[in-house]
Amino acid sequence: MFDHLNWQTIFGRLTWESFPLHEPILLGTFAVVALGGAVVLGALTYFRLWGYLWHEWFTSVDHKKVGIMYMILAIVMLLRGFSDAIMMRLQQAMAFGDNQGFLPAHHYDQVFTAHGVIMIFFVAMPMVTGLMNFVVPLQIGARDVSFPYLNNLSFWFTAAGAAIVMTSLFVGEFARTGWLAMAPLSGTEYSPDVGVDYYIWSLQVAGIGTLLSGVNLIATIVKMRAPGMTMMKMPIFCWTALCTNVLIVASFPVLTAVLALLSLDRYVGTALFTNELGGNPMMYVNLIWIWGHPEVYILILPAFGIFSEVTSTFSGKRLFGYTSMVYATVCITILAYLVWLHHFFTMGSGASVNSFFGITTMVISIPTGAKIFNWLFTMYRGRIRFELPMMWTVAFMLTFVIGGMTGVLLAVPPADFVLHNSLFLVAHFHNVIIGGTLFGMFAGINYW
Repeated sequence: MFDHLNWQTIFGRLTWESFPLHEPILLGTFAVVALGGAVVLGALTYFRLWGYLWHEWFTSVDHKKVGIMYMILAIVMLLRGFSDAIMMRLQQAMAFGDNQGFLPAHHYDQVFTAHGVIMIFFVAMPMVTGLMNFVVPLQIGARDVSFPYLNNLSFWFTAAGAAIVMTSLFVGEFARTGWLAMAPLSGTEYSPDVGVDYYIWSLQVAGIGTLLSGVNLIATIVKMRAPGMTMMKMPIFCWTALCTNVLIVASFPVLTAVLALLSLDRYVGTALFTNELGGNPMMYVNLIWIWGHPEVYILILPAFGIFSEVTSTFSGKRLFGYTSMVYATVCITILAYLVWLHHFFTMGSGASVNSFFGITTMVISIPTGAKIFNWLFTMYRGRIRFELPMMWTVAFMLTFVIGGMTGVLLAVPPADFVLHNSLFLVAHFHNVIIGGTLFGMFAGINYW
């Protein structure tokens, strides 16, 4: 069983044949990134900024500076993830008839996978974590987070995960499996190259950082509030941050476990996620989505908190229904764990199981809808100032409601049978995540 556990298996075929630089698009990407990196490193050296950066930023335990570093990392990775999206759209626009476009199939699959992984793990997550790091201690009257050194370490775990993804641009290839690396496609039989290994390493390293940050922020909110600040007197963003980090601590160990099991399949030769030797690919699907669905609420709940604060401030009124907002947030947190199977309605679980998860998915729209109405009632008869954070908030409401309504439609199993794996699903997901998370983070950066 252990015969093939060697460095070639783990690191892939890292020979010159692994660098497909003969492809013009990859050569151009390589040159631009390498040149940009060289210019940045040269400028830092020329202006003698390394010492300043090391002492004032890289090793800082100030929660505000750590939060800013998270957000800078997210914006840098946004450029990479957005360039992947542009390449995909160009390929889809060009590839028709006899024209095969400019991306070979194996390269397109890498771009497709990298886009999803980067946008979720290295854009949305660092942006959310950075804002929570920056704002939460200030709002609860704490001097810093509970464990400042751990906070800095958490950031560098996340940055290391992003660096591993970027390394795959130069050395070997990235995964060609989609952003969740579904088994058995991610096993050695169908993905024998180094791509899935990069995927596993980057997510494991970044996941450790996210989990440590979650523990840190929960401890901060629960134990370090200013005297007299009871839970129901906390700003609403602190409530959404608390619920977000509860979800992180509860779900990210599942991601760590499932990736560890996938590593055993790839490196040790176990058959946990194949039909051979008693394994089952559906175990992978269940485990990855038990993490994956709470993940989307990890991304959206902090944005809900930001929109609550922005709406109140720029309407010149107190937030309508503070108590109901808190209960809605807690309800969403609990229900986030009861809906994961709606991601694979079509995989033969049966009518009873599909019905249960379809109903719970529809139910989760109730507290979410209550939040929308609370924001609208906060704006009602308010003196609304359409400054930039408020513009992002109005854009969110329009976009997110479309994403939410299409999500309720997808929660109906018979409709999902028709719409699964279609651009309808892609549009639903992007309306929710871009309109919710990305707009929310932009509103928060401009607000605070």
